[in-house]
Amino acid sequence: MARRPGAPAAYGEDFSFVSPLVKYLLFFFNMLFWVISMVMVAVGVYARLMKHAEAALACLAVDPAILLIVVGILMFLLTFCGCIGSLRENICLLQTFSLCLTIVFLLQLAAGVLGFVFSDKARGKVSEIINNAIVHYRDDLDLQNLIDFGQKKAVINTMCGQGMQALDYLEASKVIYTNGCIDRLVNWIHSNLFVLGGVALGLAIPQLVGILLSMILVSQIKDQIKLQLYNQQHRADPWY
Repeated sequence: MARRPGAPAAYGEDFSFVSPLVKYLLFFFNMLFWVISMVMVAVGVYARLMKHAEAALACLAVDPAILLIVVGILMFLLTFCGCIGSLRENICLLQTFSLCLTIVFLLQLAAGVLGFVFSDKARGKVSEIINNAIVHYRDDLDLQNLIDFGQKKAVINTMCGQGMQALDYLEASKVIYTNGCIDRLVNWIHSNLFVLGGVALGLAIPQLVGILLSMILVSQIKDQIKLQLYNQQHRADPWY
């Protein structure tokens, strides 16, 4: 039977453009991070409830528990769109997932570039955050543990530098670290650029995979919708 020019090629009724591999790979990919997001929220809420109320209100801006909760909720909503969108073949949810993931990726990329270009300002901001954390050292148990951990890794002398002022710079450097926390942090970053690059790449690859799979699935769903519309028209008008 003749077809109209430009009409889709004839396919069987059971044919589908949607690949089960792409569909369920995207679903399980999002399911994994969906579970991780729920664990993050649970840990953040538990850590928050374990603190005293006055300590919880003392330093909200640098509270790791709050940060964990916020990131977990955002990840939960994002991966929820990916899970339901892929399972139900919902174009709106898949496009929302792809768009949000692209925005997150671009923000991370922009933050990395700006941090490298404006390294002096970034260093000043890090110094401000550390100084603020030290001010609230006794107010937040998480900050206290974090600072104590950093001190154990960065300070050789366990007596807080007792007697070091009587020594010259070279002699004191054999017993304690004579550089400040910020300088040590900058030096560590410079000496571990490949490690940090690997971590950044490890964070970027899942995001790029999610974006790619969602775009492929959206394209396949659109082709499937066109095929279904064509089949409906063909049944109504065999000469269509």
